[in-house]
Amino acid sequence: MAALSRLSPRARSGLRIAAALVVVVATVAVVGIGPFLQGLASISPATILVAVALAAVATAAASWRWHLVSTGFGLPLAWGEAFASYYRSQFLNTVLPGGVMGDVHRAYAHGRFHARVGLAARAVAAERVAGQLVQVVVTLAILLPLGLTSPLAPLVGVTGAIALLAVVAVVVVALTDRGRAALRREYGMLRPLLARPLRLLGIAVASVVVVAAHAATFVVAGLAVRAHASPRELAVVALIVLGAAAIPVNVGGWGPREAVAASAFALVGLGAGAGLAVSTAFGVLTLVAVAPGAATLLLGRFRSLHARGIIGRRRSA
Repeated sequence: MAALSRLSPRARSGLRIAAALVVVVATVAVVGIGPFLQGLASISPATILVAVALAAVATAAASWRWHLVSTGFGLPLAWGEAFASYYRSQFLNTVLPGGVMGDVHRAYAHGRFHARVGLAARAVAAERVAGQLVQVVVTLAILLPLGLTSPLAPLVGVTGAIALLAVVAVVVVALTDRGRAALRREYGMLRPLLARPLRLLGIAVASVVVVAAHAATFVVAGLAVRAHASPRELAVVALIVLGAAAIPVNVGGWGPREAVAASAFALVGLGAGAGLAVSTAFGVLTLVAVAPGAATLLLGRFRSLHARGIIGRRRSA
């Protein structure tokens, strides 16, 4: 761990890319290339349209969440501005390694406009953490009640074990002086949000909508692949896969997501091949669905160049 911390940011990024590629290649090597090609072939104009619509819903909810967090920190952010910026960040997160460069970009752009980059970065980090926490709660709330007698029992057991380990890890960290200091610091930073229940409720509701839209996209991918699973089963597995997709060791979202999808499908008796096929279709759909972010990126670049007089000048006679 200490050796990794001494590496340059570029070297660490290269390691993350290599690790993600190794995971994808290893998954395809074990499961076979057939499911991967099946996932690609299952994409149709209809599935793309549905995915784009669901992505728009998720982006609208996520940008509203960001608006609530940012204004809670005292940093103005109009919802329309947040919507365009969030689309842009999702596109960058999808096409760039690591899955976080888009968030860095929107934090810097927002903070630079208000000359408060540090606070803007805090707001973006808090917004993402809030979304992840709600996703974890939703996943546990849906999986744990299924019990060990459900066909999805293996996923219930694995999820429960991971949750228990996470709780133990937090407790261990809280027992150290440095851990307590970090928790106090974070609590102090989040106090403006924690003191306003209605704002917290809005953040939670927006996060649930985001999770539901992404899970629905996974279900669409499963139906397109014709996986032998009901929409309910696909939705449950989707929650596990979405958690894996949040791991910042990926290339455009590809990496642990495919390995976890194949493993989850295999655990519940649906076959690892089906999991890889559905994950592949899901990856393609999410990439296409955030394409509007490329348009907002180009439009922003055009406006910047126009404002600086680099383009749009009239030639003198």
